[in-house]
Amino acid sequence: MKIAWFKKVISPEVGAYLAGYSLVDKSVAKHDDLFADGLCLDDGERKVLLIGLDLLGVDEWFIRKVRKNCAGILGVPESAVLISCTHTHTGPETRTMAGHPEQLNQKYLDQLENILSDGARELTPDKFRQCSVFFYSCQCDENRNRRYSAGDNHATFTPHRREVVPICTGFADKELGGLIFIDTETHLPAYVIGNYAAHPLAGHSIGLGGRRISADFPGAFRDYITANTGAAAMFISGAAGDMVPKEDELGDDAMNGMGVRLGKAAIAYLTEACRNPARFGMPEAKVGSCSRSFTVPIRKKYRNNPKRLPAPYLGKDDATLEIQCIAVGDVCFVGVPGELCAELGQEIKWHSPFRRTFIAYNSTAYFSYMGPANFLVAGGYEACSQRFTARGGLELLKTASDAMFDLREELYPSEGAEPYPDNCSDQLVNILPNKL
Repeated sequence: MKIAWFKKVISPEVGAYLAGYSLVDKSVAKHDDLFADGLCLDDGERKVLLIGLDLLGVDEWFIRKVRKNCAGILGVPESAVLISCTHTHTGPETRTMAGHPEQLNQKYLDQLENILSDGARELTPDKFRQCSVFFYSCQCDENRNRRYSAGDNHATFTPHRREVVPICTGFADKELGGLIFIDTETHLPAYVIGNYAAHPLAGHSIGLGGRRISADFPGAFRDYITANTGAAAMFISGAAGDMVPKEDELGDDAMNGMGVRLGKAAIAYLTEACRNPARFGMPEAKVGSCSRSFTVPIRKKYRNNPKRLPAPYLGKDDATLEIQCIAVGDVCFVGVPGELCAELGQEIKWHSPFRRTFIAYNSTAYFSYMGPANFLVAGGYEACSQRFTARGGLELLKTASDAMFDLREELYPSEGAEPYPDNCSDQLVNILPNKL
């Protein structure tokens, strides 16, 4: 596997309005820079490009434009360019907001488009390095579900009811996982991808903390990885729709502490992965991509409501959305069209034929929150924000699962009468031995 990458500063000027909380949150300082991270992988036959942006989210039209630009530069299908937003709430407004289209920072987006095209042009053949690739996965107790439902199944939005946080026991996806690339010439880490599900709100304290430009804990994670391994790093947010840091909205210590703790856990399990190549190495890793569309009805009470739907969807009965998959060996990144909640994200992982599957948040569009049907019964912030009908989550899940099965079969055709993984041998204990 050969890889090359770019890293670009994408911080707006101080004074830019910040996305995610209030329409009047004007930045007064910069705590740390925002970045665009791009990693291109080449298996000798195919190439894919992963792009991570320190932004809350971007519109479908912009995503498609950037994918087309980068795909043309690299000579790959548009489906081979995956964009994901970390979802920081201390970056510029890059979505078209329902009821407030004037908030969109179009000047910034024009600049960002050029920056990303320039980054893709830098991925020339001389920049690629031969690497061995490993995956890793561990459980990291740094997040919690921000929804609380008591026995009557009425949801409470805990950021507005802090006193119920100690009894929040809703599902939380605590998997920290990703990829590590080891340079075959130097035998040193070259690149690390981390994936974890939590809104980047640790540093977003009341007052100054919420008015400073910052990548929040994903930036601290990347910095820790680079400072201690020498590798460049990317952070891809998982299904963080209802996931928040355990120390949410508390400022610098919470933000840096979470990034460092995730970084430590990643380094520990990256080390284990490299010491156990039979278990975590992917010596014959192939890369591939696919894209699948699905159509879901828009909730009737939202269809003609400009306060609920931005112009591209307003007045329509349904919306056509996209699932995008990028495979790296036996690992799949699934790009979703908005703020996928952890419950649906876990279903995608459970229904995947890949060894490990990671969600790429706000990747193919920004279509607000997406949760399971029962969220609409229980209510709460995520349910009130969901634009498609209750069964839309199932359609999304089926589309993602079908896409993953198709992609894996394309890259690794099944042998024998039965398709993979039906043809796997069933073992009571199936742990590969260490190989020194």
